[in-house]
Amino acid sequence: MKGELHGVGRRDGNAAVSSVRITEIFHSIQGESTWAGLPCTFVRLTGCPLRCVWCDTAYAFHGGQRLSLDEVMQEVEERGCRLVEITGGEPLVQPGAAFLARRLVDAGYTVLVETSGALDIGVLDPRVHKIMDLKCPGSGEEHRNRWSNLDHLTHRDEIKFVVAGQEDFEWAARVIRERRLDERVRAGSLGALLVSPVWGSDGLEALAEQILASGLPVRFQTQLHKHIWGPDRAGV
Repeated sequence: MKGELHGVGRRDGNAAVSSVRITEIFHSIQGESTWAGLPCTFVRLTGCPLRCVWCDTAYAFHGGQRLSLDEVMQEVEERGCRLVEITGGEPLVQPGAAFLARRLVDAGYTVLVETSGALDIGVLDPRVHKIMDLKCPGSGEEHRNRWSNLDHLTHRDEIKFVVAGQEDFEWAARVIRERRLDERVRAGSLGALLVSPVWGSDGLEALAEQILASGLPVRFQTQLHKHIWGPDRAGV
C-alpha cells in the first residue's frame, strides 16, 4: 500500500519553514492510536535524532526529497483523504513541519502529528491532534523525554508508551500515576493513554493482565497495519 512520491517539482530554495524533506507520502489504514482502522494519508518526514532500539522506520533517518509546502499539499490533495498524519522519523526536527500542519488544518484536514516527545510540541497549532511518545527505559532513549511537553497536551492529544516487557510497563504505570495522567484522561482533559508492545514481543497475555491489574485507564493497542500487511510493514 505504500505509495511512491510522484509529481515532485523543483527544490525549494526559500527558508526551511517553506519546505520539508520527505521520505514518502502514502495512503493506508491508520494502524495505531484511537484513530486506528481509519483510512489516512501519511506524510513521512526524513530525519530523527533518536535511536530507539526497536525502531521500525530507520529508513527514514536519511535521504528523502525536499518539497515545498505547496508540493506536499498537492500530493495530499491527490490522495483524496481528509485524515492526514505527519510522522517520521521525528517530524518536529524539521522547522517546516509545524507550518505544514497549520497549512493542512487551515485547508480543512484533520491532522495527526506522531512525535517522539523529545522536541517541543508547543510549536504545533492547537487544532492538531498530537500523538506523543513517552520513551520507556527499554527504548534506550528514556533520557530524551521532554517532560515540559505534558503542559502542552489537551483533550485532543494522546500519549503512547511502547513497552518491551514487564519493567517498561511498570515504569509507564509509575509515570502515569506520578504525573496524574490517569486523572487527566478520566477528567477528559487528555484524549488517551496508549500502551503498545514492541512488535514481536512475547507475553502479550501477561501485558494484558498487567493492564487489568493496574486499574489504569490505558488502551492496549497493537500495530494494526502489521497484522494486515505483515511485520515488514513500516510503522506509522
